Amino acid sequence: MATRKLSFYRATILNPLNDKECEFWKDGVLVTQKGSDGHHRILEIVEYHHACEKYVEDFGASNLYEFPGKLIIPSFFDMHFHWVQDDVRTMPKDSLLTWLEKYTFPAEHRFSSKSYAQRKAKVFFKKLLSTGTLGGACYSSIHEHALEAAMKEVKGDVLVGNVLMTMNSPDNLTQSPKEAQSLALKLMKKFKHRYVLTPRFAISTDPVTMKETSRFANKNKIFKQSHLSETTSEIDFVMSLYKEKAGFKSVKNYTEIYHKVGMLGPRSLMGHAIHLSSKELDLLKKTKTSLVHCPTSNAPHKELGLGSGLFDFKKVEQKKISWALGSDIGGGPFLSMLDVMQSFVRQNKKAKKKNATYIKALYRATLAGAEILGVDKKSGNLGKGKEANFIVIPLKDKRFKDAETCLFKLLSAEKKRVRFDDYVEATFYRGLQVFKRS
Repeated sequence: MATRKLSFYRATILNPLNDKECEFWKDGVLVTQKGSDGHHRILEIVEYHHACEKYVEDFGASNLYEFPGKLIIPSFFDMHFHWVQDDVRTMPKDSLLTWLEKYTFPAEHRFSSKSYAQRKAKVFFKKLLSTGTLGGACYSSIHEHALEAAMKEVKGDVLVGNVLMTMNSPDNLTQSPKEAQSLALKLMKKFKHRYVLTPRFAISTDPVTMKETSRFANKNKIFKQSHLSETTSEIDFVMSLYKEKAGFKSVKNYTEIYHKVGMLGPRSLMGHAIHLSSKELDLLKKTKTSLVHCPTSNAPHKELGLGSGLFDFKKVEQKKISWALGSDIGGGPFLSMLDVMQSFVRQNKKAKKKNATYIKALYRATLAGAEILGVDKKSGNLGKGKEANFIVIPLKDKRFKDAETCLFKLLSAEKKRVRFDDYVEATFYRGLQVFKRS
C-alpha cells in the first residue's frame, strides 16, 4: 500500500462548485496521490471517520497532516492585478487618472532598473504565495526585464503581460508603436500561453498597436487583457480621443473601440467594466469576452478604494457574460482575495443587492477564474484528479453548520479586523508546501 504515495490533510474543507453550491465537510480529509511527475493530485475528499475506515492501513506519521480548527479551501485566482503597483496600493486616491499620474507612473518607472525589478519580483511573488493566490492574470510595467523577472518568480496558473503604452503617457514610460509591437510579439513567441497581451487601456495604447498585436495574439490563442469603463471621467477622455482618430469617429462607446481593434473575444479579460450600456453588454456577450470585478479597488475612498462605483453582476449574469474577481493591486489596497470576497459581499448587501453570497464570492475567487482561463480541468477547486493546490486558514469561530455560515464566520465575524493579507497559514502547490507562516 505504501507505493500509492498518498497524503492526508484533515480540516474543515470547502470545495466551491458554482455560484450556489459549495461542498462542505465539517471534519474532512483531503486525500492526494503523488504522480510519476512528482505532482500531487486530489484523489477524493471524505469525512474523517470514513477515511479512518477506508485508509487505516495508509495513515502514517509522515503522511497525515492534521489542522484542528482550520479551514482548507482551493488556492485563489486573482484575475486582475498589477505586481508593479504593490508600493502604491494605500496611496491617496482622489480619482483614477490623478492617482495614476501622481503615484502609479512614478512607481512603475522605478522598474526601469533591472536589479530593482528582480529584487521586487522576489519579494512580491513570495507575498502573493502568502495570500494563497496561485492563478490569475497580472500586469507588469513596460519593461522587458520586469516581465522576465515576474515570469521567473511566479508560481501557478498566472498569466503575466507587460503593459503597452504608446501615447498620453509620461515620457519615461512611453514606447514608440514599433517598440511596443516588436516587444509584445517577441514575448508572445517566447512565453506563449504564459503571456497575456496587455495594452494598458485605450487612453495610453494607440489603436494600430492594439490591432496589430491582437491579430498575432488571436492567431496564437494567447489571452488579452485591458481596462474598460472603470470611471466616467475615463470614458469621457477615451471618447474624446477616439472621435478624432481616423476610422473611429463614428464609434458609439468605449467597448466598440476595443472591438474594432480586435481586443474582444473568448480569450479577453476586461477589468472593472462598471459603467456599461446595454449595447456594450450585448457586444461583450456576442464576443464571449470575460469581465473581472475588482470590489476593493472600486470601493469608496474611505475604504481605500478609487470610488469608481458598483459592478452590476446581475446584469452581467443576465447577459450570460462570464466574470471573476480580482484585487487590482495597486488600485485595490489589499492583496488577499479574502478581502476581495469580503468587500464584494459587503458592498452589495449595503446596496441591497441580493444573491451576493459568500459561496458566490468563493466561487468567483477560485473556480470561475480557472474556467475563464481554460485550466479548470486541472485546477480551480478540489475536484478529483486536479492538482493539489490549496490553502489553510484559521477558523476562530467554529459555530457553523454549512459552507455559507462557515465563510460568514471567517470573513465577517471579526469586526475589528482590517485586512486578511497576513491570514493564510499555509499554501500548497501541487501538494508541496510553498508557504508557511512562522
